[in-house]
Amino acid sequence: MSAIRVLLADDQTLVRAAFAMLVESARDMEVVGQAGTGREAVELARSARADLVVMDIRMPDLDGIEATRLIAADEDLAGVKVLVLTTYDTDENIVEALRAGASGFLVKDTRPAELLDAIRTVAAGEALLSPGPTARLIARLLRSPSAPAAAGPECLSEREREVLTLVARGLNNTEIAESLGLSPLTAKTHVSRIMGKLGARDRAQLVIVAYESGLVTPGTM
Repeated sequence: MSAIRVLLADDQTLVRAAFAMLVESARDMEVVGQAGTGREAVELARSARADLVVMDIRMPDLDGIEATRLIAADEDLAGVKVLVLTTYDTDENIVEALRAGASGFLVKDTRPAELLDAIRTVAAGEALLSPGPTARLIARLLRSPSAPAAAGPECLSEREREVLTLVARGLNNTEIAESLGLSPLTAKTHVSRIMGKLGARDRAQLVIVAYESGLVTPGTM
């Protein structure tokens, strides 16, 4: 199995260096580039053929949200995942980053092993969403009066709506299968079908849809 090609984007040189040492210590990963601005991150994502970008939100020239949006919109970078780093788990920019196409987020003071696990999770195509803080954050922001209206998932079957609800609560395919009495393969098939129907890039965007549509609300967590 080939190593996960990781691009590190952070405007602090020491932070990038520390992350680089950590990533290089893992046998299944390699650092293929380091960017100090969002624009550099987009350019390096193309030239370095990265599989995943560890993206800081606050960077000069082009912030991490806009950089994520450009990467997600580029057909040539369709397979590139973005894992957003933030200083606080209450950072309101997290929602915008997820809307822009990020596959998850972590706070910067997370433990080293957790960062490596997060990279593996996102690179494998799963969303990394800390169920408690993420759910509360997204619910609060998206259900606020200023939140944009979004079409509900009317195109989904009743079973698919149940699966989407569990995805929004942070459950993985195995946990969804156990909760609904399904096989893991069937649960995975449901999630893939839901993503196709809703035009979602990944599970992180399914969470956004679930909250924007009102399918999941703070009271149901």
